[in-house]
Amino acid sequence: MSWLELVAAGLGIISVWLTVRQNPWCWPIGLIMVLLYTWLFYDWRLYSNLLLQVLFAALQIYGWWQWTRGGERHDGRQVSLLPAAGITRDLAAGTLGALVLGYLMASFTDASSPWLDAALTAFSLVAQWWMAQKRLQCWALWTLVDLCYVAFFIATELYLTAGLYAAFTLLAISGWIGWRKDPALRDAA
Repeated sequence: MSWLELVAAGLGIISVWLTVRQNPWCWPIGLIMVLLYTWLFYDWRLYSNLLLQVLFAALQIYGWWQWTRGGERHDGRQVSLLPAAGITRDLAAGTLGALVLGYLMASFTDASSPWLDAALTAFSLVAQWWMAQKRLQCWALWTLVDLCYVAFFIATELYLTAGLYAAFTLLAISGWIGWRKDPALRDAA
């Protein structure tokens, strides 16, 4: 455990806590967190997760824009449900991404856990994409992905990061409960 991991983990908790509360400051704080984790994953030779953090950096900027200027009236996104066809499409893209990235990492790098790391990376991108668009289903996918990350980081002896993902799991459950009560979601039903 390093001071950098401790700072990144703390910023991660703050960022997700703000996301649950639909506070757009979650995005710039999250951007700092993912940049710190980019460095850490390089040191740990978790290259799929390093790539994930680089893509998360771009999604942090996209999410900040969506939450503050997105939507039909450019006044920020509201919580909404993704239709079943969109869920199927995005989960299929996640599966394809996991297979391609896993193959590349297993074949061309010294990644310590290429297939699982790739799968968690691909589905994290799907969940983050949904979160940037304020799709309620992001929280269900985050709960599943975060639980897998807890086990993954315990197995790789990255205990503080495993603790961070355990906290993320609890925050994802809280996000699911809170966003389901959002007036925009109830008004759309």
